[in-house]
Amino acid sequence: MRLLVTGGAGFIGANFVHSTVRERPAVSVTVLDALTYAGSRESLRPVENDIRLVEGDVTDEPLVDRLVAESDAVVHFAAETHVDNALADPAVFVRSNVVGTFAILEAVRRHGVRVHHISTDEVYGDLPLDPAVRFTAATPLNPSSPYSATKAAADLLVRAWVRSYGVAATMSNCSNNYGPYQHIEKFIPRQITNILSGRRPKLYGAGANVRDWIHVEDHNSAVWRILENGVSGSTYLIGADGERDNLSVLRLILALMGHDADDFDHVVDRSGHDLRYAIDPSALCAELQWAPKHTDLTAGLSSTIEWYRENDWWWGPLKEQVEAHYAERGQ
Repeated sequence: MRLLVTGGAGFIGANFVHSTVRERPAVSVTVLDALTYAGSRESLRPVENDIRLVEGDVTDEPLVDRLVAESDAVVHFAAETHVDNALADPAVFVRSNVVGTFAILEAVRRHGVRVHHISTDEVYGDLPLDPAVRFTAATPLNPSSPYSATKAAADLLVRAWVRSYGVAATMSNCSNNYGPYQHIEKFIPRQITNILSGRRPKLYGAGANVRDWIHVEDHNSAVWRILENGVSGSTYLIGADGERDNLSVLRLILALMGHDADDFDHVVDRSGHDLRYAIDPSALCAELQWAPKHTDLTAGLSSTIEWYRENDWWWGPLKEQVEAHYAERGQ
């Protein structure tokens, strides 16, 4: 298989490329990435001799067309993802997430190439603190932020191109990922690197917001299962039954790193902060016989902490700039 991975130098995409190279040596991988602040050549350093990396924008239609024409399948990770950044500058998110997805869809339509579109559970809005209620593929789209609105728009484009043009496409909406190579602006790596760099962790509001955590390796194993066996036109929800409120996650990180449970600062909450996300992955598990392997959050966080501890060369140069950016917003 000749596989094109858009956004393959970002967090989830880079981990997908690593696992593909490691587990599927017959797959020829081309990565298309704009190498913005959230995408890094360094994230692909361990596999740089095993892939082709093309620096370019997913909205560059001639470039996308050429790369898709050379491919048998596309996995479309490329997106702007940080909610705080979307609140500050939504135009970038419209361009990357909506216009970029349009460019991919038109290219795969012209060349008859299979595509899998990566999305997020945030397109469904948020849920009450009721464990009986979870997102399913039938949950109506109800985005709350500029980020999730652009991802919802991209999801609708994929559905329309399947129905209107017969494009061979699947989609997945996944819960919150954690693991190696995640940018330190995100919640878990920010707390870990704060502690490692002698700063106090920061918690939005009271920390009551609930997220459904999944290790990035489990997310990517599900993507491969869908790519190989998923039914065109279907949407699959990927989750690992990992619901925890943010305060609990932060206190677990503190405990694992030998700090007091209250050794953190509360900061002003994010505007429109979604209360709870929760994925029901039962349809994916039943239809494609997939199951997560990293279901122990304590063990998963322990290995993630060790990765950041051992790889300060990767995140260290970014830390001052990231924290300065947060400080400007009082966060």
